[in-house]
Amino acid sequence: MTQGKDEDVAKTYQLGPARRTVNVLMTALLRLGVGDRSTYLLTTTGRKTGRPRTTPVILVEAGGERWLVSPYGLVGWVHNVRARPEVSLRRGRTTQVLHAEEVGSASAGPVLQRYVRQVRVTAPFFDAKAGDPVQDFAAEGARHPVFKLTEDAPAP
Repeated sequence: MTQGKDEDVAKTYQLGPARRTVNVLMTALLRLGVGDRSTYLLTTTGRKTGRPRTTPVILVEAGGERWLVSPYGLVGWVHNVRARPEVSLRRGRTTQVLHAEEVGSASAGPVLQRYVRQVRVTAPFFDAKAGDPVQDFAAEGARHPVFKLTEDAPAP
């Protein structure tokens, strides 16, 4: 991956009025059960307030595994999941409580690559491009946390 021109540098995410409007609409649709099969409402527990915090997310689902990706970097829900890894995913009337375990860059690379190819609207927030090798995506692991979702918390 080479960087030279300004357009080669990933955008920084800012939650503006347009994205807020999209999130409100997506939340309403997902509560009704309408939406892409990989799109859910993620509810975390606020690390400071202890209150539930909900946001729409798109999962990577492959080989029977489910991955939660932060395409916009270290946003609020990432900090909440790191503090309390029990999360819930909801679409319509169905809610699942899951455990989210953050994975290292080597494991995150293929998931991030698949995410950028699947959710193209997020591509400007990555330095690696959809056609780049998985190693370029692994290098983005620190900026785009990836969590493996499981039904059970790992044994201590």
